[in-house]
Order: sequence, then C-alpha cells, then structure tokens
Amino acid sequence: MTTQPNNSHPHSVDYADERDTTEGRVYTVTGGDWDEILDDAIHDERIVINLGPQHPSTHGVLRLVLELEGETVTQARSVVGYLHTGIEKNCEYRTWTQGVTFVTRMDYLAPLSNEAAYCLAIEKLLGVEAPRRAQVARVMLLELNRISSHLVALATGGMELGSLTAMTAGFREREEVLHLLEHLTGLRMNHAFIRPGGLAQDLPADYHQKVSDFLKVMDSRLPDYDKLLTGQPIWRNRLVGIGYLPVDACLALGITGPILRSAGLAWDLRKTEPYLGYEEYDFEVPTSNAADAFARYLLRVEEIHQSLKIVRQCLDKLEPGPVMVADQKIAWPAKLSIGADGMGNSLEHVRKIMGQSMESLIHHFKLVTEGFKVPAGQVYVPVESPRGELGYHLVSDGGTRPMRVHVREPSFINLQSMPAMSEGGMVADVIAAVASIDPVMGGCDR
Repeated sequence: MTTQPNNSHPHSVDYADERDTTEGRVYTVTGGDWDEILDDAIHDERIVINLGPQHPSTHGVLRLVLELEGETVTQARSVVGYLHTGIEKNCEYRTWTQGVTFVTRMDYLAPLSNEAAYCLAIEKLLGVEAPRRAQVARVMLLELNRISSHLVALATGGMELGSLTAMTAGFREREEVLHLLEHLTGLRMNHAFIRPGGLAQDLPADYHQKVSDFLKVMDSRLPDYDKLLTGQPIWRNRLVGIGYLPVDACLALGITGPILRSAGLAWDLRKTEPYLGYEEYDFEVPTSNAADAFARYLLRVEEIHQSLKIVRQCLDKLEPGPVMVADQKIAWPAKLSIGADGMGNSLEHVRKIMGQSMESLIHHFKLVTEGFKVPAGQVYVPVESPRGELGYHLVSDGGTRPMRVHVREPSFINLQSMPAMSEGGMVADVIAAVASIDPVMGGCDR
C-alpha cells in the first residue's frame, strides 16, 4: 500500500490531516523520525487529555478534562452526571418512609448520614423528636459510618498513589466496620435503619459486646497507619504542598468538611450547630493550617480517633427505652415486625392485626401503603457527613409524599475545588488532589 502525499505539510508521510475538535486541534502522527516531528511541531498547541470517566483514579465515574503544557496542567475541568440516578425526583413518588431506602443510596460510603439528615428533616416538619435511646444509637451508627468512610478515603488514596499496602489495610479495617454495622442494622450498606421517628428496630441484645470488641481491634490497628504512611518519605513527598486550597478559597467555593478544616477553620456542624445531642459528647475538631493533601490525610486519621471516642461515650449513654415515637401513625410503617425469614411479617404480627376489628386492618393497610401525612411547610436540616455539610431541603404540601426533596451534597460542592487545587501543578498531582477531596459520585450525581 502506497502512502499518498499530503502537500499541506512538508513531512507529508509523517502526518495525517489535522482536524479541529470540540477540545482543540488534533494531529495524527503516522511515522517518521520522532526527533524531527518534535522539532517541527507547532509549539503553541496544548494537549487535551481525558481522565475517566472509568479511570480508577477518578473515584468512580468522574471525568476530568485536562489541558496540558508538557506535564503541567494549564486548565482542569470536571464532567459529572455519568452516575445520575434521579433519586431526588424518585422520592416525590414514594411515601416519606419509603424515601429512606432511596436517600441511603446517594453517598453509598455514608448511607447513615443521608438517612439521619432526611429523617431529622421529616421530624422537624412533624414536630416530633426521636426517643433518647434512638438518638444515642443514631450518633453511634453515624460515627461508625464516619470511620468506615474515612478508611475508604485512606485506602483508595493510597491505591491511587501506588501504596497498595495502604489499600489492603484500609479495606481490612473497613470490613470490621461493615461486619459490625451488619450485625447492628442487618445490612452492610444502604441500611434504611434510621426511620422517621426513630429506628426500624432496637439494637441486638449483644450490641455492647460487639461494639467493645470492635473498639479494641481499631485501637490496636490505627497506630499502624502512622507507621506505614505518616512518616513515610514517599507518601509525604506525594502529598505535602499538593492540592493547596487556603481558607478564603474554601469559603468562596462553599467547601466544607476535612478540606475546610485542613485550611484552619474548625467548622464542624456537630460543634457549631449540634444535632442529635452532639453537644453532650466530649470530642475535638482537628484542624491544620497547611491546607494541602497531606493535612487532609492527617485530619481524617485523627477524626477516626475522635469518632472512636464518641462511640465509647454512646455505649455509656445507651439506656433502656423505646426507639420509635409513640404516635402509631408514624411508627407503624417504619416498625413492621419482620418474619423469621427476614422477608415478610412475623406470624404474631399478622395474628394481632387480623385478630382485631376490620377497621383496624383497613387502618393498618392504609398506613403501610399510603403512609402518614406530614404538615405543609419546608425545612432545611444539615448534618456533618464524612465529606462536609450534607443538608436536606424538604417541601411538604401536607400529603403522604414529599412535594420536593433537594440535597446539598458535599461531594458535588467540593468538586468545585478541583481546578483550583490542580491548575499549575503536574498531572500526577491531580490524582493526589482528587483523592484528598474524597468525592463520592453517588452523592454528586444523585
């Protein structure tokens, strides 16, 4: 096969026709001496490359479009929406209680934070408060979930930067948390355990022993992270000074969570705007002035220590009592007795309902299928998720379903910081910066 000469370029054999794309001009090199091609290249052109949307260093299905001049990033853009599920809209077609099973699937690394914020917002509209035991149990579950989420941040960040031992260690400890959450709630993830008015059911009888055993395991293993990573020169060189974002930039972009605290502002909603009785717990909000990826790593490790401290206090505060409000209209749809197969209702529950009056059976059927009514109004309730401020804006028209559910999701907001952290740096440092943001695309693309 002979190559037809292209008279538009002096090295016609070496080049195919250039073409303009939406991302800039593209040249196809087909052969020739590489040094000659470099010498003859047009020097003011910049390369545009894609990271993702399925690249492991983009935390799932995040797409980064990078414009490069050599190894230096001159422009960075994030493209989201590849994991869009329409969860907010779906909630408008389900009862208030059924919505829990949707929102728990947004940020799949912090499902309990979504459940808690959603249910707190519903309870605010209803004008009710969960019983004391349910509130303490919620705090304990939230902190266990925070530990699990931070361990994934450490593990995936380590994997993306070449530290496979960090990945295996992080996921090993996360398995300990997930085993415990499965024992306490019935599921490893997407628990739907926190319900409007309280909890789906009480904690198992041996919860104290199981949680205590977990605390001992974490106390023995957490120091290994400092030995493995904190003082490790390669780890420090890859993170120190990378992804710098000062406090004024955080405030301008609405950034919250560990990124904001790494810039020196001790903003944690558990302290600044307490909920679920967090004002009763003794814990610190770690901060740093370094404002880089290494500071965020250190903060997440310290936050795990603080969460363990809170869980210990929860064990002391958990006293016998109900875990659901007394109002049966709110309690029934959330508090259905589960059968021995884990699927349908228990026989005792069926006998009780069927053995009462026909009106009782109809009332029960309407409650379970239609749900309870929530007074008209709108609320915004934020909680401190592992990634920052997670807020639920609920609008009710007085019916049995939400009129509008909108979520202020920290992964979506925090991703705005990616260009500010990355532009002017090296391509390899983009990976470290994104890892330090710790975005979860299930929440971003809800």
